[in-house]
Amino acid sequence: MKKIFALLLVLCLATALFVGCAPADNETGTDNVGGDETATPAGKIKIGAILIGDENEGYTYAHIKGIQDAVKALGEDKVEVIWKYNVADNTDAAYPAAVDLVEQGCTYVFSNSYGHQSHMLRAAMEYPEVKFVAVTGDTAKKDNLPNFSNAFNATYQSRYVSGVVAGLKIKELVDGGKLTDKNLDANGNVKIGYVGAFPYAEVVSGYTAFYLGIKSVYDKVVMNVSYTNSWFDPIAEGAAAEAFIADGCVVISQHADSTGAPSAVEAKNKAGTTVFCVGYNIDMLAVAPTSALTSATNDWSVYYTYAIGQALKGEAIATNWAKGYSDDAVGITKLGTACAADTATKVAEVEAALKAGTTKVFDTTTFTAKEAAGVKVDENGKVTEYLADIDGDFTGETNVVKEGYIDESNAEEFRSAPYFALRIDGIIENSDEK
Repeated sequence: MKKIFALLLVLCLATALFVGCAPADNETGTDNVGGDETATPAGKIKIGAILIGDENEGYTYAHIKGIQDAVKALGEDKVEVIWKYNVADNTDAAYPAAVDLVEQGCTYVFSNSYGHQSHMLRAAMEYPEVKFVAVTGDTAKKDNLPNFSNAFNATYQSRYVSGVVAGLKIKELVDGGKLTDKNLDANGNVKIGYVGAFPYAEVVSGYTAFYLGIKSVYDKVVMNVSYTNSWFDPIAEGAAAEAFIADGCVVISQHADSTGAPSAVEAKNKAGTTVFCVGYNIDMLAVAPTSALTSATNDWSVYYTYAIGQALKGEAIATNWAKGYSDDAVGITKLGTACAADTATKVAEVEAALKAGTTKVFDTTTFTAKEAAGVKVDENGKVTEYLADIDGDFTGETNVVKEGYIDESNAEEFRSAPYFALRIDGIIENSDEK
């Protein structure tokens, strides 16, 4: 089923460049599933979902499927969902969408993009009887409203594992003599490219985890990051990937929501260039069958099953929630045929260590950084103190270094959304430096 969806996704994305795949009637399409617009059958709760995209965009599709799977698990006779598709996060569209959902009788409203957060908060202040959850948001603890929450997955863990997959491929290429001088920098490091959406902590945390995953199996690498300043821009993402390929990068990953980068990599790979890709959200094998290694992904049904389950029981939803491998909330997609031999065995080993807590993604012994405001390092460049931006308004008071690792997405103590925005050595952002 995933393969069928992925193929349909590719076809739709290609069509979208010319005619669009959004609902034809308006940008913020509404789909009322079950019941009339306001009434809800006795014993049934009504929830609203405000989504930045629709089923044709990988990130939003993961949320749609997560909600659908949660409802199916909890009982379709108990939950009614009203969907708001293609709600832009760079406008105030999320606020009227939230109000409309409340007026339709929703007692729980979820949004899935960071830019929705301030509008969800506004609605939460005006409708204290309704619970609002801004997924990927970061201010709920500071805002301290009983009806406003944030949630995130520990996606940095699956980024790390996808990096291990990439690192094994790089090692195979090096050992097999498949690389040329163009693929190396002046110091002999293998070049990697990363297409990021925005320079947010969420993206920085993810690309750093990916880089550290690579270095855990092959150390001599350097990574360039290019930002598109959009979560979904197939053309810009493809262009960024092509620029990396022209520079000699042998693996290109992404924190962006389209298939633009993998499609560009596949075209060059088929033409004879040694280059491979690691995707995000969905299996990219449909668009990059010869070059896709895997994708870091999320299973949002874990959170939605928890949150909707709490709603059905009439119990509170955590102000901050973040789960990872230990709760099967994150993972990687099917390994491509281009992966190095024994990749599956190594992946299983690393995933088990993450679940057990014996491997920490941001182990401070595995990287170096420069001392800066809020960052202290020892004589070897190892981070000893990192004062992270925890509440969305930098205060420089919270040290998140614990027992030799940076404690990312600690929902119980800090917050669920990533706050790792530290720039470490070996990663270059939007730079012409080679």
